[in-house]
Amino acid sequence: MFFRPYYTWKFVAKFMSFNQFSRRDFLKLSAAGAASVAFFPSVSFAAYPDKPRVIAMNNLHTGEALESCYFDGKEYVNKELARLNHLCRDFRRNEVHPIDKELFDHLTQIQRLLGTTNEVQIISGYRSPATNEALRAQSSGGVAKKSYHMFGKAIDFRIEGVKLAHVREAALSLKAGGVGYYPTSQFVHIDTGPVRSW
Repeated sequence: MFFRPYYTWKFVAKFMSFNQFSRRDFLKLSAAGAASVAFFPSVSFAAYPDKPRVIAMNNLHTGEALESCYFDGKEYVNKELARLNHLCRDFRRNEVHPIDKELFDHLTQIQRLLGTTNEVQIISGYRSPATNEALRAQSSGGVAKKSYHMFGKAIDFRIEGVKLAHVREAALSLKAGGVGYYPTSQFVHIDTGPVRSW
């Protein structure tokens, strides 16, 4: 039997009324997402390559917000990626660095799995080496010396109105890189490094 991954999104539509999203529904959804990844290990949107990818983001440190269609259905839109890079900049030093566009794809996939287009709230995007070192000096082991943030390959975030545990489960189901869970600080970390979790 040929598996069509868009069945996953039909499943989402059937079970999602976000305000009444139960644990049982979420587990069903996670299983469907895992099946999709098992058949299609690449998370490059192969299931719907011709669909635009739109994301709304808010940098909680600067108060800046934007909505961007960064992929027009055929290719990435450089002007929109530049806007997203600026939003995800190291706000402490006002330094902009290219963000791995796969991170935005992962965020959009997480939203699709959860059946929401709610705003992605950024805690941390790009970090300059100087900022990363300063944060390491202030933390008790919570900031990696060679953090993926320094290469534009990591983002710490939450999704407005969505339980953090649900965001984590959706991110894990992608099997697309690192996933860190920080419930006390209220954010999930994702990166485009090796698949792992903590």
